[in-house]
Amino acid sequence: MNIQEYASQDAIGLATMIRKNDVSIAEVHKIARQAIEAVNPQINALAAPLFDTPLDFNIKGPFAGVPFAIKDLFCHAADVPMQFGSRMVPPDFSFPYDTSLMKRWREAGLATLARTTVPDFGWNVNTEPLVNGPTRNPWNTDRIAGGSSGGSCALVAAGGLPIAHGNDGGGSIRCPAAWCGLVGLKPTRGRVSFAPDMAEALFGSAIEFAVTRTVRDAAALLDVAEGPEIGEKYEIARPTRPYLKEVGANPGKLRIAVSPTGWSSADVDPDCVSAVEKTAAVLIDMGHYVEEASPKFDVEAFNAAGVTQWSVALADIICGLAEELGKELTKDNLEATLLACVEHGKRVSGLNVLASEHAMNATCRAVGSFFKDYDVLLTPTVACPAPTLGSLNANEAGLDAAAWTRKVFSFAPFTFLFNVTGQPAISLPLCINANGLPIGLQFVAHFGDEATLFRLAAQLEIAMPWVHRKPRIHAAQQKE
Repeated sequence: MNIQEYASQDAIGLATMIRKNDVSIAEVHKIARQAIEAVNPQINALAAPLFDTPLDFNIKGPFAGVPFAIKDLFCHAADVPMQFGSRMVPPDFSFPYDTSLMKRWREAGLATLARTTVPDFGWNVNTEPLVNGPTRNPWNTDRIAGGSSGGSCALVAAGGLPIAHGNDGGGSIRCPAAWCGLVGLKPTRGRVSFAPDMAEALFGSAIEFAVTRTVRDAAALLDVAEGPEIGEKYEIARPTRPYLKEVGANPGKLRIAVSPTGWSSADVDPDCVSAVEKTAAVLIDMGHYVEEASPKFDVEAFNAAGVTQWSVALADIICGLAEELGKELTKDNLEATLLACVEHGKRVSGLNVLASEHAMNATCRAVGSFFKDYDVLLTPTVACPAPTLGSLNANEAGLDAAAWTRKVFSFAPFTFLFNVTGQPAISLPLCINANGLPIGLQFVAHFGDEATLFRLAAQLEIAMPWVHRKPRIHAAQQKE
């Protein structure tokens, strides 16, 4: 196997080759290191140097030996440093135990080689933290890779890895996936456990998962990641069969709502609108019922509640960690907008928190009513193709919590709604613009219905294929 062969394979492809003894695990890992080391200097996707050896993994798992990385936020391995993308956290800080998801990654056979970059405590849809510097988009290194799963997306898009861990509290899997040309699934709330650290994260809006290049990898990964742990606050219905079996299954004639510009006042780039329209035409040709429609809810109340919930959740995590580390929170160890959000969160009363929950409940009820008439909603994933570096500067002075939250979601006005409702949503890299930048399209299904998303996504993967597209920075272009 050479780098070109390695970079052309998805995770299932590599696992199959290893299982058939077409290539050894040792050889795959050697070439994976070469691929990562070839592209990383140009994209800056690693939060720290590659591990000397992969973290322990199950040699008999379905992904036995497939190279993998964990995002530098939340999902952690025993005694492996996690810095949360922040100057506040020492580079050698670690937890003495695996999270439940980390245990599942190991049991599935994933060989974790690295940690990937994130913005300061993940609160940005751009990855340019002061502690690591900017992570660059492999399609155009003057552009952002997105966030908060920016390092994972950049490294997978550049062919360094076939898959990598991510998490999503407001679009942090889907947005960078859209900007980097990847498949980005946000599973249903409760599908993947946060045990043992949290019952739920960000008032139930955040979810753990991964980024992939193919639909089948996303399905197979969810098969190993999904399911409750002991003591969960809630448990949702389990899938009736493996998600991998949904890939290629007939979705039937779906009722699909199309919303090219969404429900907020954010400007949407014509390239994103055009991509929605092109995709809608393909869906009609497939035989699906398609009409333009958007959910109706109190957008201002939703946005205000979002400021409260993001600020309080950040204050909870960061203040608790600062106390454990004996650190005072200042502009010298937190970026300006993050510090503003933390300070705001500390001032919020319990009654204001409950008021935000009431607003989010009203939003969920309204959106749920909308979905009584549709199986799927199609939107752009983000408001524009990948912006230039510096467009979302988390250290920008003079922005309070509300202004920063508003700025973040002006670039990502379509995603956070479905974190709050808990519905599964997937970004697919169906289109590309005249400047050679990927355009991601978001598909949202009913609560608990990832199966429909996988069936539809697999159908579109054939009708509007993307795996043949390669960014400017890619391991397959490197000489051994």
